[in-house]
Amino acid sequence: MAEIAKPELKTANPNFSSGPCAKRPGWTPAALSGAPLGRSHRARIGKDRLRRAIDLTREVLEVPAGWRIGIVPASDTGAVEMALWSLLGARGVDMVAWESFGATWVSDVVKELKLPDVRRFEAPYGELVDFSQVDFDRDVVFTWNGTTSGVRVPDAGFIPADRKGLTICDATSAAFAQNLDFSKLDVVTFSWQKVLGGEGGHGMLILSPRAVERLESYKPAWPLPKIFRLTKGGKLIEGIFEGDTINTPSLLCVEDYIDALEWAKSAGGLAGLRARADANARVIDDFVDANDWIANLAVDPETRSNTSVCLRIVDPAVTALDGAGQAAFAKAIVSALEKEGVAYDIGSYRDAPAGLRIWAGATVETADLEALMLWIGWAYAVQKASLEKVAA
Repeated sequence: MAEIAKPELKTANPNFSSGPCAKRPGWTPAALSGAPLGRSHRARIGKDRLRRAIDLTREVLEVPAGWRIGIVPASDTGAVEMALWSLLGARGVDMVAWESFGATWVSDVVKELKLPDVRRFEAPYGELVDFSQVDFDRDVVFTWNGTTSGVRVPDAGFIPADRKGLTICDATSAAFAQNLDFSKLDVVTFSWQKVLGGEGGHGMLILSPRAVERLESYKPAWPLPKIFRLTKGGKLIEGIFEGDTINTPSLLCVEDYIDALEWAKSAGGLAGLRARADANARVIDDFVDANDWIANLAVDPETRSNTSVCLRIVDPAVTALDGAGQAAFAKAIVSALEKEGVAYDIGSYRDAPAGLRIWAGATVETADLEALMLWIGWAYAVQKASLEKVAA
């Protein structure tokens, strides 16, 4: 069997993980040299940096003036859990999921909070729930972009402006890359390590005036640990949304997030970040369109993510294999690319169908994705030839 020639062009940055994601172009540790290390986050210098992070978030993400923005513990997961445990229970809730993280929120509400009035709406990987069945006079919990399925809502048109319930949106792989309509969203959560390539461990919680009103008028029947408490004496703890964090943040990570936000401004702000992600996703779409052995996991093109792009191998010779065989074929491609140093961490999520998951967010350079597509084609050809040799 003749050796299949490797592409000559290599990726300059082989980091395509869907979290933590690639650092912004040109990043070096020198970007963190101004971090007030060894200082208290409650000292003026610490509070000033936390406040700067909040102000820049509002500016770059274009968050309306009436919406509160807070830095909270435990990444996006902490922010979502904080919202679920603090806000739900006042009325019935519709839980919506089409991938693993959305399914986690469903499980938490059903099995941990054990709310009496919960409706579940779930779709398989690659598909989107029919939101026409969802009742927005109830509270609604959903992910904007399914990080592990590559399926997103195309816009907020499905949410009525005159809804009576709250919309709680996990937007961690959508914020800064997709068009979040804050007028339709009462709670928005995300983490620093996604579209902006920041460091992990910190979450962002954005509350609409409606969400604040709920917090101040409703007290859950269950006890809340300190790390979840957003009110005191029936009033919102405003300090959380002014840089006075619940627990100790990493000022090194805060500095890194500020650096990412400053870069975002230089890249054209929100519009520039979205344009970068869209251009990156188009590179992958063009590759998929040109090769009949690979397909986007998202069935409907309108729902395809421009950040966490999930792909499946549809070559009949591969799909004829059992599940373990299909997974092994995809893993062999991932391993070959990692061995060549051209792509790291692009295997599908553990709960998702076997295939590839490639981060195409704004911190990834389009040229690197163009090079990666050549290498994916090479790795597939090598594995296909190996499969045919075994079959012979």
